[in-house]
Amino acid sequence: MKKIQMKLIIPIVLLLVCLVYACRKDMLNRPILQSLSPNIVANKTGVESLLIGTYSLLDGVGGNGGGIDAAGSNWLFGSVAAGDAYKGSEPSDGGNDALPVGNFTYSTSNVYIKSKYQLCFNGVSRANDVLRTLPLAKDIGADDVKRITGEARFLRGYYYMELKKMYNMIPYIDETQADANQPNDKDIWPNIEADLQAGIDNIPATQSQKGRANKWIAIAYMAKAKMFQHKFADAKALYDNLIPNGTKPSGDHFALNDNMQKNFSPQAGQKNSVESVFAAQASVNDNSGGNNGNTGDELNFPYNSGPGACCGWFNPSQSLGNSFKTDANGLPLFTSYNTGKKVSGKTDPYTGTVDPRIDITMGRPNVPYLDWGNPPASWIRDPTDGVFNPRKNVYSSAEKGTNSSTENYWAANEVTSNNVNLMRWSDVLLMAAEAEVEVGSTDKALQYVNLVRARAANPVWWVYLNSPYDPSKSEYTVKTTPADNYLVKPYPAGAFSDKTYARTAIHFERKLELAMEGQRFFDLQRWDQGTGSMADEINAFFAYDINTNSQLNGAHFTKGKNEYYAIPQSEIDLSGSTGASKLKQNPGY
Repeated sequence: MKKIQMKLIIPIVLLLVCLVYACRKDMLNRPILQSLSPNIVANKTGVESLLIGTYSLLDGVGGNGGGIDAAGSNWLFGSVAAGDAYKGSEPSDGGNDALPVGNFTYSTSNVYIKSKYQLCFNGVSRANDVLRTLPLAKDIGADDVKRITGEARFLRGYYYMELKKMYNMIPYIDETQADANQPNDKDIWPNIEADLQAGIDNIPATQSQKGRANKWIAIAYMAKAKMFQHKFADAKALYDNLIPNGTKPSGDHFALNDNMQKNFSPQAGQKNSVESVFAAQASVNDNSGGNNGNTGDELNFPYNSGPGACCGWFNPSQSLGNSFKTDANGLPLFTSYNTGKKVSGKTDPYTGTVDPRIDITMGRPNVPYLDWGNPPASWIRDPTDGVFNPRKNVYSSAEKGTNSSTENYWAANEVTSNNVNLMRWSDVLLMAAEAEVEVGSTDKALQYVNLVRARAANPVWWVYLNSPYDPSKSEYTVKTTPADNYLVKPYPAGAFSDKTYARTAIHFERKLELAMEGQRFFDLQRWDQGTGSMADEINAFFAYDINTNSQLNGAHFTKGKNEYYAIPQSEIDLSGSTGASKLKQNPGY
């Protein structure tokens, strides 16, 4: 895969990229032999290269449609569009394409909407190419045939799940279909489940390379697919197996890192940790010209002299900052977090207790930012961007030039070796808690949530004043004076006996734990179930945060429409190039 061991891939991959993968959705089922001779790819080396090319799009970069518009982190679609963050930068920078996505004023020709669609279908296309070519290769043993089949189908299921979350009604095209111009008139969750099940059945539990999927990762994604469909009993059964028994491809059991900061370290020794369920692999300074780094997030750095030195996008919102307030018992303020003084307000700021996860999520004035010192005002590019900087995707000053690129790339300092977290173990535990509340034990749900909160309360990873930062350990070395009035505690015994309260607590815990990780929009989507709760939360965010960010002027989430993004008009037009359009637009667009 692009970032597993790119140096091992033979030059044929360049040919594959040029001749096969630079394709639109209408080429999803194009036989590979139209482009390449079978003696080039119909062998073990060729098929493995095709598979690696399929993994390579997990970060949203490469192929057709890839780039910041389709980043695997879903920073725009999953976080900005859900109130985690503002678009950032100057009003005119991205004002015609990125900003309308976050404000729900975009047209059906929006470049971000189109790019994500094409990138994910390119991933599907690559998986289909693997499955078509595999039977033609005669030098691959039965065990490898089984494994490659499982990995390709798992990846196809992954890309289709991304498409389903984004656009809801989409066509399903597999490697057997001669005509890729298919209608989007069927729910494809059964197809996604079948692909994920093939991963479970065929991929071994151990793999030789860290970035590959294994059967337990496929189980984790099957459970997530069940949660999106509200099949809570099915999901619970999967979690009951996964949580005590699940292992990484290396054979290590999944677990939470004691040190939360390690989840966001670009250091090779800290990436792919026990908490990393699945991640898009990133590397720099490997003679790839920056192309193996995390380029999907290259705009999402403080402005001016800090890490990246550009571009001031993806500023955490004031509402998100306020969400980390805690009460006297170290518990969240579910509904009143925006009441009263603002966290890090420019005048008369909030001085109460906060969850320490705030300072791993965002850079704040007067709080150390790794080893860069306190963030200066100049890191905020425009007054509309508030006072916070993104933090989870950055590197320390000591790592500059090692874990940031020095290669010949337009934004070298913004390209890092920081993996893209696609699923962390805390995500698994909190989803399992949801399933337990619905069909299992509320005490077990409480146990899972408190595992996450207990890690948050571990002072080993907190931010401290007047202390050096050691990136090799992802820790401040002098743990004397916490950077703020931190207070977070587990929920008390019996707290989840009221299921309504338990649901609220779990939903809010996901907001805190997974903030700025591209998850929130899709969580709100699956919880909505036609109630309008998603519209209520996002519109409340607009109403509050417009007082900070004038770029939100005119923003509005429409119930029954904006729960899913628009099918790109160009794809609808393409589906009708030889007759009536086979793709139908989502309601409201």
